[in-house]
Amino acid sequence: MNPSPIIAVANQKGGVGKTTTAVNLAACLAEKQQRVLLIDLDPQANATSGLGIAKRAGASVYRALLDGSRLAELVIPTAVERLDLIPSEVDLAGAEIDVARAERYLHRFHEAVAPLRAEGRYDFIFVDCPPSLGILTMNALTAANAILIPIQCEYYALEGLSVIRRIIGQLRDSGANPALAIEGIVMTMYDLRTNLSQQVVQEVIQHFGDQVYATMIPRSVRLSEAPSYGQAIIGYDPHGTGAAAYRQLAREFLKRRRALDQPVPALAAGTAGVSAPPAESAAVPPTIPPPVEPAPVGNRNSTTEVAEDAKEGTEAGFVDTDLHGSQMKMA
Repeated sequence: MNPSPIIAVANQKGGVGKTTTAVNLAACLAEKQQRVLLIDLDPQANATSGLGIAKRAGASVYRALLDGSRLAELVIPTAVERLDLIPSEVDLAGAEIDVARAERYLHRFHEAVAPLRAEGRYDFIFVDCPPSLGILTMNALTAANAILIPIQCEYYALEGLSVIRRIIGQLRDSGANPALAIEGIVMTMYDLRTNLSQQVVQEVIQHFGDQVYATMIPRSVRLSEAPSYGQAIIGYDPHGTGAAAYRQLAREFLKRRRALDQPVPALAAGTAGVSAPPAESAAVPPTIPPPVEPAPVGNRNSTTEVAEDAKEGTEAGFVDTDLHGSQMKMA
């Protein structure tokens, strides 16, 4: 059985949709028959409460980081089928100090999660990191195969992205995690009504090319409300624009992963000197906005809510018939 890939969802800037993306992408992948584990490494425990799990002392990875306790004993199921969670707690904040005093302090999480990764019982292990570049985040990046970076469509997000890029380079060069890769960059809180959103997206694509996901997450009231009900968006508002966006992100995520897993075709006889196409060529080109198929109303509370969501999606740029299928040029 292949080891489970570990993907850190990280951005040192707060309020960029990091936890929202970690929770909802994990839930949408589980909906697509993937076995997913979400590890909440943020002492704020927002991913924990966002999935309806109570914060409980001793339930986090805190002790495992210090004494090597088995993480498998901390795994609990969630209301989303095939999605498991290792919750967090406020006391995890103490790990920033305690782990820093330990030997091999950057590798404590790597060593703790290694047995769980080796079992291969999950298709993906996501780690929701704190909004900082402290000990916990650095531990997650040292253990991860790749980093998924949510970026808010605002100017300051560009500065934060350059910092993350530099940290990734330092981890590679130092040998702490020479294989750390960028899984992708997710543009969040996208609003077609503002020129700033489009300018920020263009700027990020200019520097990172096809590492930017084509799917962009729109501003959505429902996405903001869902955590207060302890639900992922596919449970709270399954037919809204937010759920549609994260379902599409999950499809794109899986498509890219499967492209990376495919072997490069061997050269046929008589084609010496012809290079095989790189795996990256299978990546989806960025598109504004991502296409959304109309969803049935289902069990929405009222026709007024449906109308509000339709208006919200159109104004935010996620649902716009004039722009469906339009593509952005990559530098």
